[in-house]
Amino acid sequence: MSSLHHRHLAVSPEWLALYYRNPLEITHGEGRHVWDADGNRYLDFFGGILTTMTAHALPEVTKAVSEQAGRIIHSSTLYLNRPMVELAERIATLSGIPEARVFFTTSGTEANDTALLLATTYRRSNQILAMRNSYHGRSFSAVSITGNNAWSPTSLSPLQTLYVHGGVRTRGPYAHLGDGEFIAACVADLEDLLGHTRSPAALIAEPIQGVGGFTSPPDGLYAAFREVLDRHGILWISDEVQTGWGRSGEHFWGWQAHGRNGPPDILTFAKGIGNGMSIGGVVARADVMNCLDANSISTFGGSPVTMAAGLANLSYLLEHDLQGNARRVGGLLIERLRAIGAASECVREVRGRGLMIGIELVKPGTDEANPEAAAAVLEAAREGGLLIGKGGGHDTSVLRIAPPLSLAIPEAEEGAAILAEALRSVG
Repeated sequence: MSSLHHRHLAVSPEWLALYYRNPLEITHGEGRHVWDADGNRYLDFFGGILTTMTAHALPEVTKAVSEQAGRIIHSSTLYLNRPMVELAERIATLSGIPEARVFFTTSGTEANDTALLLATTYRRSNQILAMRNSYHGRSFSAVSITGNNAWSPTSLSPLQTLYVHGGVRTRGPYAHLGDGEFIAACVADLEDLLGHTRSPAALIAEPIQGVGGFTSPPDGLYAAFREVLDRHGILWISDEVQTGWGRSGEHFWGWQAHGRNGPPDILTFAKGIGNGMSIGGVVARADVMNCLDANSISTFGGSPVTMAAGLANLSYLLEHDLQGNARRVGGLLIERLRAIGAASECVREVRGRGLMIGIELVKPGTDEANPEAAAAVLEAAREGGLLIGKGGGHDTSVLRIAPPLSLAIPEAEEGAAILAEALRSVG
């Protein structure tokens, strides 16, 4: 055990998880690569949990942070803040929500907390619809709407949460149905659920479930849900903390795959927009955002430094068409991984979009989740010079692949080759 690992264990909660048998200290990064304290170089296919969205040490972002820090680091939302207003203007326009208002937080968890506060206040209801296998953060209220028991340490809650079918396409009672039938069955389940309860405040859903293993419904499910929700006056919150900013390649926001009936009422974001800086936020229709009748501010949300980073990062993303790169390079990578998966008895499914790819592992000859194999592949990939993540529903048996969106084709090929060898090493 390293000295730093020993010190970490002495002062950190037991539930603060670390990857790897011998945990890694990352000391610096550049582009799509990082280095550890021993000087080993790794191709990064996880980006600090989908947060290093463009590249490590992106000059445009580091320059913006340095220049802003040299002027003023902090002021709070009690004062006018030019970078915050400029980033809010850009996000409001990009969101697709009419008459949008933007509130910045420091994390996706806090963004979802804010969305829940808005929805329950606006609707005068503490009931929330959430998806099975979902994850929305680690706070008391976010944990209470998380439909993944591996990330929900308490059943106590200020909310009454009702879980809906549909977030997982290839498991569960409707997995055998075709896409159209699957959507119809999920809509019928939602209609039935609403017939047994008081009217909820909102449905919160990740268009592609992140921690749940990059699962998603057929396109159009949430548009079909929206028709039911609108009849009941129920708001739709799209949790875009992991799916936003073009990561899926096909769309800038995950909700756009379900946009037939318009944008969500509330959209939450975080992670990639800051490229490592602590930015989260909420976009909502003006009447929803303005429904609070008590004072509220944010001490650290919208700080001048993080807003400068977000502006520089968003500009780089758009000017270099990283959404298009995610579509092109991600398409190549997923096909390469599907070919590799077809040769492995451990691989049940390779799924995803753009640079958001999941490899679900099972025990050979069964449909049973295989978290031991996922842990072993994680270790083997590290030994080969590749960092990936893991997640999943009932068991953590999905390899999560989410490189920076600037990933080059040779790097995609290199990562796929390392993963192929890692999968072979565990059978």
